[in-house]
Amino acid sequence: MLSNRIFIFYFLAGIIFFCSSSLHATEPIPIVVTLPVLKSLVEKVGGKNVAVTSLITGLESEHTYTPRPSDVIAVKNSKMLVKIGLGLETWLDSLIKNADRPKLLTITTSKDVPLIQDDPHIWLDPEIAKIMTRHITKGLSQVDPARQEEYQKNEASFALDLDKLIAEMIAKVKGIQNPKIITHHPAWPYFAKRFGFVIAGDIQTQFGSEPSAKRIGKLTQLMRREKIGVIASEPQLNPKMPIILAEETGARIVKLSPMPINQDYLAFIRYNVETLVQALKK
Repeated sequence: MLSNRIFIFYFLAGIIFFCSSSLHATEPIPIVVTLPVLKSLVEKVGGKNVAVTSLITGLESEHTYTPRPSDVIAVKNSKMLVKIGLGLETWLDSLIKNADRPKLLTITTSKDVPLIQDDPHIWLDPEIAKIMTRHITKGLSQVDPARQEEYQKNEASFALDLDKLIAEMIAKVKGIQNPKIITHHPAWPYFAKRFGFVIAGDIQTQFGSEPSAKRIGKLTQLMRREKIGVIASEPQLNPKMPIILAEETGARIVKLSPMPINQDYLAFIRYNVETLVQALKK
């Protein structure tokens, strides 16, 4: 009788241990990223195996973001951190220091990217997104080597999706007679170069500085002379100057976001291209 009880005890203990171990093994890996676009890319590679926290939601400016106490906790508990680099996240080093994670695996996605001078917005080119996801795949394979093959397959599948998107969007832009636009601030060169848009000028020449009346006057003359009818405003920036410029020229304002807000990467790129194409064809 006693031996049966002992057997049942160890049998149940074994089941509990097995279930506990299995549950622990399937827990997603906590990953912190600086920007929501990186969240989407990490999720494309990691799938259900990752739990990704983006420090920025997309409504704030990545240039001037101030970390919160919750960000310190997120970094402290993470297995990997993913950033753009190129001096974009100037606030990140102090955040890592405050979280006391000097040896945290940090993936810089701008490594090996062909750069446009003074423009860190590399993610707006889907071709460059392939390079970024390659770095992410290497990082995930390092923290979770057992699933390396799965991560590599996910990366390859996403690259095919990017190829299809690029081809489709370029075809949409080709029919536009005048692809010239005015942008809110200099965030769009990678995007314009990939898809065939032409940036004739920026309202803000430097982030955070409002344009002078003289600059607005020059842009007005330029738009009238070259028949530029579209201004790309951004939800993260003050709309005052684009509205003034539109009133002076009769141009249409479209809102393009340089950062996905509650969108995955493919939908984000598609929205920006299709919104701009629709405005330019009117």
